[in-house]
Amino acid sequence: MEASQSPESTNTQQNQNPNNNYPNNSNSILSSTPVWPTIDGPLGLSEEESLSYARRFYKFGYALLPLLWAVNCFYFWPVLRHSRSFPRLRPYVVASAIGFSVFSVLLCSWVLTFAIGGEQLFGPTWDQLVMYNVADRLGLTGWS
Repeated sequence: MEASQSPESTNTQQNQNPNNNYPNNSNSILSSTPVWPTIDGPLGLSEEESLSYARRFYKFGYALLPLLWAVNCFYFWPVLRHSRSFPRLRPYVVASAIGFSVFSVLLCSWVLTFAIGGEQLFGPTWDQLVMYNVADRLGLTGWS
């Protein structure tokens, strides 16, 4: 019986269903469970409180605390995951993700430069750059 239905009749049936706005998109936010701004779900913050916290985490990340950007991304993971949800909150969380990514790349490149390059890369200035010989330079190792 279903095979005898024309495509036009199935289209009208789909259009009559108000909950079926995106018939081919099974990952739609509308068809999934409620989306909360925080990983806590219904136990977490309201949307207004979330906006305040996300904004604070983002701004304090610039105060040489980029780990707060990672916390922001982790705590507001549902906002990152669902691109159409929480449009006021999303810019802060996405910017935090970008900021933490840039910070991580810079930190890793700095660490690898010193760990791999070392004295061969910097030459004679290497002794002035490293911190493990500060006690020797200040004369703090010989207590005699």
